[in-house]
Amino acid sequence: MKEVIAAAQTVEEAVQLALAQLGAPRERADIVVLDEGKRGWFGLFGNRPAVVKAVLKIDPVEETVRFLQQVIAQMGAEGASIEAVRRGKQVTLQVHGGLVGLLIGKHGQTLNALQFLAQLVANRHADEYVSIVVDVENYRERREKVLIELAHKLAARAVKTGKEVRLEPLPAHERKIIHAALAGNKHVLTYSVGVDPHRSIIVAPKTGQISSKREAPR
Repeated sequence: MKEVIAAAQTVEEAVQLALAQLGAPRERADIVVLDEGKRGWFGLFGNRPAVVKAVLKIDPVEETVRFLQQVIAQMGAEGASIEAVRRGKQVTLQVHGGLVGLLIGKHGQTLNALQFLAQLVANRHADEYVSIVVDVENYRERREKVLIELAHKLAARAVKTGKEVRLEPLPAHERKIIHAALAGNKHVLTYSVGVDPHRSIIVAPKTGQISSKREAPR
């Protein structure tokens, strides 16, 4: 944790001096006034400078990027770089280069594991909840297109055969893609069954109301 101690004639001057030494804006530092100082007689005798300590706050995104870089290096994916794209409370960590297949894994399983760990690290240091998405060479965008195409194919199969179709277990964010893709389809309904990480989606022909035993889409 980086911190500096600065002294000046006033507290505010000492704060500005400390921030300059840290190279950070005021919102990125915690300020502790160690001594408010004292003005002596006629401003000459008995003067005591104001003293403050400025501690640089940990940036949860920067900390997560460092963590992810270490994990990726330990996995043997040398040469990978990470770009952080911030949109409010959602941050996408886009990984470029390296062994793409190694970082993604089968159906994105390794990538999802990296995202889970990154989420834990970020929110351990954040004052407010931060949503972290980890992506490798825009894999998630391509995966979303594949899932949407798959959803429509399975819907067509369910309607044609009149039977329910069960997908393989999917993580929560991918289940949401399937549900959303078929939300407007008047001929099928979707619902989730099972418990994570084995929770999967059922695509069923719409022949009646969902049984009370079936769970709501999640």
